[in-house]
Amino acid sequence: MAVAALASLPFVVIAVSAGQLPPPWLELADVALGPDDPTLAPIITTLEDHPVATTTLALLLRGQSRRTVADGLVAESAAYSVLQSGPEFARWRAARPVRPPGQSGPRVRVEREAACLRVTLTRPDRRNALDAQMRDELLEGLGVAEADPSITTVEMRGDGPSFSAGGDLDEFGSRPDPASAHLIRLHRSVARAMADLGQRTTVVLHGAAVGSGIELAAFAGTVLAQADTQIALPEIALGLIPGAGGTVSLPLRIGRHRTAWLALSGHTIGAATALEWGLVDRLID
Repeated sequence: MAVAALASLPFVVIAVSAGQLPPPWLELADVALGPDDPTLAPIITTLEDHPVATTTLALLLRGQSRRTVADGLVAESAAYSVLQSGPEFARWRAARPVRPPGQSGPRVRVEREAACLRVTLTRPDRRNALDAQMRDELLEGLGVAEADPSITTVEMRGDGPSFSAGGDLDEFGSRPDPASAHLIRLHRSVARAMADLGQRTTVVLHGAAVGSGIELAAFAGTVLAQADTQIALPEIALGLIPGAGGTVSLPLRIGRHRTAWLALSGHTIGAATALEWGLVDRLID
């Protein structure tokens, strides 16, 4: 395969073509655009401002089709950890002061009705941002379904105006060191739990489904979206890559080129585009 020749070459390949690229040429590209695509200039700026993070993303996505889900999560976490010790993330972290903690109390509500387990994110004051407490409570709730085969459906929603605005930025880089954080991510992996439950899971998106909010949802067997759903992968701007399983889950649904475009452009797509791409399965009221 042509992409194998690029597997370890440390640069991002942008294909610009007025027509549809033949498959062999498309395979050599990390992202494909038309000459008048308005996201071309922002992507070039992103490559210039974050060369390490963008190249790391491209390398990771090129090899994902040859990995299992489990192997992909290990590779993603290792790459994410390296970037956490890099200059691009350090620059972002230094420019963004950490806010005081928000609400206390539970982050997740788990309710069972017959064979359905309902899991609801309950941190609306932070748009259900995923922090360590929410991660642990999610794992505990999903663990109930993993241990009980009589639960045939796991339905996940979010309280408040958004499903989830992504990871809690105030926790980014707060672990003692990136190597330890890598092992914690693997040991406490919501992505792995979602992937293991597979077709038993349904996620209902509304409002912001950003970063980890869409990365985890994409592992679900069924993804439903309300019309106000807004999806984005903003991690490159932090000097990072998607780190909640997105380099595994999104390519399975929309391919590596569209995944790369979302991450490199910083662009937000709505529910209709997500449906057209296959990132969501159905629109609901």
